[in-house]
Amino acid sequence: METRIQFRVNEETKRLAQLMAESQGRTLSDACRELTEQLADAQRQAQAHERWLTEQVNEAFNKYDAGESVFFSNDEASAKMQNFKASIKAQNAQ
Repeated sequence: METRIQFRVNEETKRLAQLMAESQGRTLSDACRELTEQLADAQRQAQAHERWLTEQVNEAFNKYDAGESVFFSNDEASAKMQNFKASIKAQNAQ
C-alpha cells in the first residue's frame, strides 16, 4: 500500500530543487521518494541497534543476577581495551 506525502516549500526552493533533480535525470518526486526511503532505512537501523543494545544490557543483567559476572579494576579494563585496540589496528594494517 502506497501513501501520498505532501508538504509546502516556497516556489524558488521548488524551482531550484526541480532543476537539480532534472540535472540528475530524475524528477523531484523521485528525489523526495529516495530521501524518504533513506530516512526510513536509517530509522530501521536505529531500531535494530536499539533492540541489539537492549538485548546486550539484559544479557549482562542476567549474568549478574546468576552470579556469572566478571569484574575488572579500572587499570585492568584500560589495559584490556588498549590491547584490543592494538589488535584491531594490527588487523587493519595488514
